[in-house]
Amino acid sequence: MAIIQPFKGLRPLPNLAAQVAAKPYDVLSAAEAKEAAHGNPYSYYHVSKSEIDLPENIDSHSQAVYDKAAENLRAMIAAGTLVQDAIPCYYIYKLVMDGRSQTGLVAASSVADYNAGIIKKHEFTRPDKELDRINHIKATQAQTGNVFLAYNDVPEVNSLIDRWTAQHTPAYEFTAEDNIQHTVWVVDDANVVNEITRLFQVKVPCTYIADGHHRAASAGLVQKEYAAKGSLAADAPVNYFLTTIFPASQLAIMDYNRVVKDLNGHTPAGFLSLLQYDFDVFEVGHTPKKPNALHEFGMYLGGRWYHLIAREGTYTTDPIGVLDVTILSNNVLDKLLGIKDQRTDKRIDFVGGIRGLGELVKRVDSGEMQVAFALYPVTIQQLFDIADSGNVMPPKSTWFEPKLRDGLITHLIG
Repeated sequence: MAIIQPFKGLRPLPNLAAQVAAKPYDVLSAAEAKEAAHGNPYSYYHVSKSEIDLPENIDSHSQAVYDKAAENLRAMIAAGTLVQDAIPCYYIYKLVMDGRSQTGLVAASSVADYNAGIIKKHEFTRPDKELDRINHIKATQAQTGNVFLAYNDVPEVNSLIDRWTAQHTPAYEFTAEDNIQHTVWVVDDANVVNEITRLFQVKVPCTYIADGHHRAASAGLVQKEYAAKGSLAADAPVNYFLTTIFPASQLAIMDYNRVVKDLNGHTPAGFLSLLQYDFDVFEVGHTPKKPNALHEFGMYLGGRWYHLIAREGTYTTDPIGVLDVTILSNNVLDKLLGIKDQRTDKRIDFVGGIRGLGELVKRVDSGEMQVAFALYPVTIQQLFDIADSGNVMPPKSTWFEPKLRDGLITHLIG
């Protein structure tokens, strides 16, 4: 069963929350973060993307960047911008985007659960990205990035959260520059805190990583390193990591699309011809083609959109084989374009659905890329099925929106 515990969150003063809040470190470039933080000394990008405060040619993985993150975090604490709660608390985090809301529980989840598979994964991680987060955690002595978890709905948990939010005033409530509403409540009643912990222990057999595989893996590796140096108390903060846990019924997954730099030696006409062995191919002109169902794809090539429908025999019915990301990987990316490992091949890039199909057109029309593929989103049930089966999805299969903001709640480990 799922082991969670409350913690003494490091949080901004209420009047500074909107200025502190920052998008996750891995959804924007250093240049974008620098622009977003311009003129705002309170921005958490000074911690999560600290390269913005160093020379532009700095290696973002250099020790100087991690040291700067630690320096900036200490400065925000010293200035009173961020204050640690005096007692362990849970937190409730509600996001509203385009009229759709989702409300999660911010908690410290057990590294032991992660190691034991009670916190289930659906993606492989990359060692270089793990090392980046490991170095950031060790330098700052903090988990600054949230791991987004999901679980099958438990009515008792949902009811408890609903009651608390109805009866208590939020600590923070603001609308960010992208029109996403963020509301946070602090759960500081010992009886309620204990009941939340108990409900997860008896009602939640497992949780699933929706977003944040590298943050979770790095927390586990840091804990392992600390444990190797000597015995750790069972409740040591490093034995847990920062998570926000959402009921599955409230979640929606967006498409995660692909762009490829070249056609692996094929001409556009030849590539179209080869596609017809595995897909029904229809030219639809200049209007972007968004897939309307599983096993349908949009493709942008040579200034025109095409509608692809996978033929029977190009996929299986097992949890991995039925995925559109698998169909595209096996029958196009590998078979025709020679992309064997999407995690390491520099010829492919991934575009989150929040950027829209116009971003695919832009990347191809600029000459940077030659072909783009738009996919139908994975469902939350497909994600659960794959994680339950012990399998992993192809890289970059899911894009969740809205994104949790960094800086609103930080988990200190030292």
